[in-house]
Amino acid sequence: MTLDATDRAILNRMQDDLPLTNHPYAVIADELNISESDLLNRLSRMKDERIITRFGPFFDAAAMGGAFCLCAMAVPIEEFETVLTKVNAHPEVAHNYERTHRLNMWFVLATETPEGIAATAEAIERETGIKVLRFPKLQEFFIGFRVAA
Repeated sequence: MTLDATDRAILNRMQDDLPLTNHPYAVIADELNISESDLLNRLSRMKDERIITRFGPFFDAAAMGGAFCLCAMAVPIEEFETVLTKVNAHPEVAHNYERTHRLNMWFVLATETPEGIAATAEAIERETGIKVLRFPKLQEFFIGFRVAA
């Protein structure tokens, strides 16, 4: 799982906007002086090796009429995997993290409507028997977060 200079350049470049073209990977490959197939193979390898776990866009759900909400649960450790499977079965769960805290499961709900947050959280509560604490966004800040590879 060693990253070479090209892998690092790819990871750094992929954090920027994708070109709005029919062949965005070809454009990026040209920028990096590699072939499109090399770029795609390297991305695939890094995903397979879990160097990257997710690659995709971020959408402003609220601007499209939807909603985001940070949620947390206090899951008994012996039930964690079972609850994790039930929570992650919901397509509204954007990502899920385990924490070493009383509230040991944190995830984000992204729904098509603001009402979808309550409906999904209540469904998870019914399925797991565990309260879903909701921390709705009060204000949004754009910080331009990037991780240098």
